[in-house]
Amino acid sequence: MKDEVMKNVFRILGISFGLMASIQSVQAHVVFSEPQAIAGTYHKATLRVGHGCNGSSTTSLIVQVPSGFQGAKPQPKTGWTITTRKAKLAQPYNSHGKTVTDDVVELRWTAASKENALPDDQFDEFAFMGRLPDKAGPLWVKVLQTCETGQNDWSDIPVNGTSTRGMKLPAALLDVQPAPTHEHHH
Repeated sequence: MKDEVMKNVFRILGISFGLMASIQSVQAHVVFSEPQAIAGTYHKATLRVGHGCNGSSTTSLIVQVPSGFQGAKPQPKTGWTITTRKAKLAQPYNSHGKTVTDDVVELRWTAASKENALPDDQFDEFAFMGRLPDKAGPLWVKVLQTCETGQNDWSDIPVNGTSTRGMKLPAALLDVQPAPTHEHHH
């Protein structure tokens, strides 16, 4: 009887540790702290970095701004420098009465010194804002995480759907929801 109880205790502990490991691995990806947003709105997107590269500290993060995300502006971060890269847009858009033909396509945060790098055993968040597309749907954001040794290229996107199950380095997913409709009754 005692042996049977011990077997069950070990079985439950094994399942618990397995669940904790799978939850940790899901949280270890670069993800949005708020994974849903409303189409056509200005949105602060916050990427959570859960670890470095195989024990090495994160020294830079490069975010590829997805098509349709307009006017991206990075949030300053103490101890990190920010650079942006603009490019000509395939599809210009209007903003505040002006036609925008060039826009930010890349955001880069770089640790100003080794002391400012993000240690592997800590997490941090990197934020940017801009206007979301008017059309609802998945918005995939590719992130290149560079560390003192190595890098993680978070750029895998599923061929169909939004499940990243089984992907080693999935891009961050922002689920853009339809804007609420306002009915007008007389």
